[in-house]
Amino acid sequence: MLGYYFQLALHSFRRSPGLTALMVLIMGVGVAASMTTYAVFRAVSGDPLPDKSAQLFVPQIDNLGPQNGSTRNHLPDALTYRDAMALMRARVGKRQTAIYPVVDNVVPQDGAHRAFTANGYAAYADFFPMFEARFAYGGSWNDSDDQQRANVIIIGSQLNQKLFSGANSVGRMLDLNGHDYRIVGVIDDWNPQPRFYDVNNGSGFADTPDFYLPFTRAVDLHMDTNGNNSCSGSSKPMAPGWDGWLQSECVWVSLWVELPDAAAVQRYSEFLSGYAAQQQSSGRFHWVSHVGLFDLTDWLDHEGVVPPEAKVSLLVAAGFLLVCLVNTIGLLLAKIMRRAGEIGVRRALGASRGAIYRQFIAEAVMVGVAGGVLGLALTAAGVLSTDLLFEPEIARLAHTNVSLIGLTLLVSIFATVVAAIYPAWRAARVQPSWQLKSQ
Repeated sequence: MLGYYFQLALHSFRRSPGLTALMVLIMGVGVAASMTTYAVFRAVSGDPLPDKSAQLFVPQIDNLGPQNGSTRNHLPDALTYRDAMALMRARVGKRQTAIYPVVDNVVPQDGAHRAFTANGYAAYADFFPMFEARFAYGGSWNDSDDQQRANVIIIGSQLNQKLFSGANSVGRMLDLNGHDYRIVGVIDDWNPQPRFYDVNNGSGFADTPDFYLPFTRAVDLHMDTNGNNSCSGSSKPMAPGWDGWLQSECVWVSLWVELPDAAAVQRYSEFLSGYAAQQQSSGRFHWVSHVGLFDLTDWLDHEGVVPPEAKVSLLVAAGFLLVCLVNTIGLLLAKIMRRAGEIGVRRALGASRGAIYRQFIAEAVMVGVAGGVLGLALTAAGVLSTDLLFEPEIARLAHTNVSLIGLTLLVSIFATVVAAIYPAWRAARVQPSWQLKSQ
């Protein structure tokens, strides 16, 4: 019986190809617009570590007080060096790492390349197992390397390709601005998007980092942060020199902790509140210091990682798809009214209202499939052109993959069937006696 309905639909399409083509075009364009913007929205709003995001947390401490109105919820986006080190030494979490972005000059030893600038991060050994970094060669340094401020380094696959033609470079030396580092690992093509551990520095969608070195080593070498460094809210004068900056109220260090269960989260929250209260009682703060503990997904929301234009574009595209549905409903109604006589004959010959209803739903499914195929082609073209609306580092994240293809087809079919519900109901309500008399 289903095949019979599809035969009737094909016959109807041949009788009114122009109207059918118009419906397919409307659905294809509407679906393509919504799927293209959804591809971008999905890319920038996805969970970068779905299996661990509920276990990774960012602690925050209000060290600037009520006079600083520029922060979100009275909480700076980073910690001071002294606070970050105090929390690191406490080791209340299962794992923890302090992080800050750095930049330095790579001096190739082969003489074939000139020195060039590379971007990286200073971090602790826990960074790599916490964030599930994938290694092509070697692995992470260890805790003793952190304590000894060892001259070890992990490089990214792109830097490894540039310097060593992609070969296993573990054990070789890398010159960063006159300081030699022993390569202990090569990160595979790993760059979670958004780059959750550095969104507070505006690097959520940046290119793959070139290297990682121990936090303690970077501080020992007085490597300045390549990220945000906010001292504006502090009322205390900063002592001169590097040590003065480290002991100041400037916020520039990110801290992440891994808390495997609810009990660990509760324990860390109590510890964080106690630490802030201790700083207040010691005279450092003259206010009740707020604290925060955000898990990964809450942190991305807190930092507003999803660009406003992505949200606006998605809403506009959804509205456009709704307009396309309304137009499709109107076209289906017009088509049904033109076929009222045919429907009356079928009803007079014994076709039930359910049969008429299923006939037009089957016809809508075929329009949806055709609109979906057209929508796929337009979506693929739209994904390739997203840089016309979005920043290049965001536009390049959108891809046409199997899930997007399947979703595009499903949305097209579902939307067309929804649009056909009322016209099909109207078709099923046609009175055969009235139609036969009018003929």
